[in-house]
Amino acid sequence: MAKSPFLEAVRTELRTRRYSLRTEKVYLTWIKGFILFNDKRHPADMGNLEIERYLNHLAVNRQVSAATQNQALCAIVFLYRYIVKKDIQGLSYSFTKREKAIPTVLSHREAKSVIDNLPGVHWLIASLLYGCGLRINEALSLRIKDLNLENYTVFVFRGKGKKDRYSLLPRSLKSKLLRQIEKVKTIHNKDLADGHGLTSLPPALHRKYGNAIKDFSWQYLFPSTTRCHHPYDGYICRHHLHESAFRKQLRKATLEANINKRVKAHTFRHSFATQLLLSGTDIRTVQELLGHTDLRTTEIYTHVIGSRFGHTVSPIDQQ
Repeated sequence: MAKSPFLEAVRTELRTRRYSLRTEKVYLTWIKGFILFNDKRHPADMGNLEIERYLNHLAVNRQVSAATQNQALCAIVFLYRYIVKKDIQGLSYSFTKREKAIPTVLSHREAKSVIDNLPGVHWLIASLLYGCGLRINEALSLRIKDLNLENYTVFVFRGKGKKDRYSLLPRSLKSKLLRQIEKVKTIHNKDLADGHGLTSLPPALHRKYGNAIKDFSWQYLFPSTTRCHHPYDGYICRHHLHESAFRKQLRKATLEANINKRVKAHTFRHSFATQLLLSGTDIRTVQELLGHTDLRTTEIYTHVIGSRFGHTVSPIDQQ
């Protein structure tokens, strides 16, 4: 199928401005949807009326969430600002304020129950989410070199907001991690024997590091089952597991554990934070482990545990 030159121009602009591959895919989806909704008219021939009709369609007919509405608007703003070269002014549609919701958390028993119903490598992924407070993309992006099994720390490279940080690495996971590392080594040795062995890296780093990225330390802790072409640089590499595979197993494990809550991968991160606060960990330490820039983001967990501060005790519980 022939590629649209216009959408390819949008893709090139996104990559030039260093947007993530995830954002690239999402923006292209919304921009394509906007054009199709308006009978494939060129964006340069459209204006506020067409934009407002499309956004209203998303809100009323498709009933998308506030976050999704904002995402679509961001994509259209990008389109007009950098491709059409026209700033949108006077739009009777603004970014929707997201509802502030208290996150769902699991008790320690519930978290362990869900994790214990996960099979194989998914058990280890969930254990890292809950034991280290990682986001799912951070866990899946871990490389062998990011684990320090001597001082029990894990290095998170370019987490949300492109910030690096260290977090705890549970001692109880050491034996399972060592077994997983051996599995990765077996996969990597086969790749090398087949004339491959390159890992997936951000754009241009392949040219910078060359064959050094065949080193075992660069390999993902949770490699994909197949090799693929790098989406930017085109070389054959092995990426990490896709989060959709984990989501599927997590849904099954939650049902099997008989947990009547909506459990997502991020629920383990929320549970990590609340368990630390309940055990008396200083909120500043929790902030650092989670990688939050603003303490107010971390403070939401003090509401989750039912008190403004982690050490507050109800008067009726006092002896």
